[in-house]
Amino acid sequence: MRVALMWTISDFPAYGMLSGWSTHGKLACPYCMENNKAFTLANGGKASFFDYHRRFLPLNHRFRKNIKDFFVGRVEKDVASPRLSGEELHHVVSEYGDIVFGLQSGKQKFPGFGLTHYWVKRSIFWELPYWKTNLLHHNLDVMHNEKNVFENIFNTVMDVKGKTKDNMKARLDIALYYNRKNMELVYDESRVAKPRASFVLEKNAQLLVYKWLKSLRFPDGHASNISRLVNIEDCRLYGMKSHDCHVFMQKLIPLAFRDLLPKGIWDALTEISHFFRDICSNKMNVEHIEMLQTNIIETLCKLEMIFPPSFFDSMEHLPIHLPFEAKAGGPVQYRWMYPFERYLFNLKKKVKNKAHVEASISEAYIVEEISTFISYYFEPHLRTRINRVPRHDDGGEVPSSGNLSIFSNTGRPTPKNAVRGRYLSEIEFKQAHNYVLFNCDELRPFIQ
Repeated sequence: MRVALMWTISDFPAYGMLSGWSTHGKLACPYCMENNKAFTLANGGKASFFDYHRRFLPLNHRFRKNIKDFFVGRVEKDVASPRLSGEELHHVVSEYGDIVFGLQSGKQKFPGFGLTHYWVKRSIFWELPYWKTNLLHHNLDVMHNEKNVFENIFNTVMDVKGKTKDNMKARLDIALYYNRKNMELVYDESRVAKPRASFVLEKNAQLLVYKWLKSLRFPDGHASNISRLVNIEDCRLYGMKSHDCHVFMQKLIPLAFRDLLPKGIWDALTEISHFFRDICSNKMNVEHIEMLQTNIIETLCKLEMIFPPSFFDSMEHLPIHLPFEAKAGGPVQYRWMYPFERYLFNLKKKVKNKAHVEASISEAYIVEEISTFISYYFEPHLRTRINRVPRHDDGGEVPSSGNLSIFSNTGRPTPKNAVRGRYLSEIEFKQAHNYVLFNCDELRPFIQ
């Protein structure tokens, strides 16, 4: 029996450890490498990929000649460099020798690090004879990428203190790189004023969004209870997990900001929301992926026309490479961190003795395997992991076969003295009616 390594799946910092290409700074993108145009902000002090995505557009695109809404006075004539193949990468890596890590050897770097390349080591995966022929070596984690993009958008639009990308340093950088006179700082005799940007909601609009999130309810199993994470008094969201950001990014952003932001800004945010929704689809074809590749370039250019340069770190640039990975590796469900994060969560729950973490996990895993194996030999009436009842089964009667499939869950009605009855409003009645119509298997032939 032989084993072949198809690709690696990790978050972005671990990407640099596995690939050998550092994922920090101006050359963080492992696809563009030294051919990108990222620069360090004069006041923000961080790397920015602002006005970098116009080079991916067709040569006759109208955005290329726009000197007002992008970098001041710049006409983009360059063309994006093609991605290096595995053979070309192997040739580049082979030119670098081995680095000996350790306390005695000290911190070593290849000559030209930070200027012409970001290689910190030669990955051991290149020793595999077939590694250079793989189309995809290391996956960009869509889960963390989507989470970081959402947090930047939400914190900037909602003007979250300490997390927004539209701070005082960003306004100073706008005066240097951006043609936005209405967003530059206003100096009075006693203070410095920061004019409100068009992409930032007013306080009353922010309060409306948080109240709407507080009253939000999702179908069972679709998402966590986001309303528990909302603090209306502080106007903040606390404890957002990756899946909460996933649901908010793909489902709620177009709804939350629809009537509160100008149409052009709302359109751009809706496009990035639909991009992540489509790239996370479990069924894709080549034509659709190529359309996503074209759309995401224009979407990122539209975002550059809205947000300040400090908004565009490496995470806002990486979506431009996700369609290529989808074409090479298939649906994202097999190439992101969700299954591994869930499994690690289950392993962490097995730790009972923090002084011996590995032993606790190993012992609990062995006990779980043994109990699962011997449960096959128990009597059928004994409840085990194999024949456990569904989560919603409360011991009630099974519905008769004459009911619709949507009412097939086992359960019993709530006692009359336990709840106060009321009539549904007209809107609630229509919502319930539509839910039954569109989720009933018996009605699908009629809908089609």
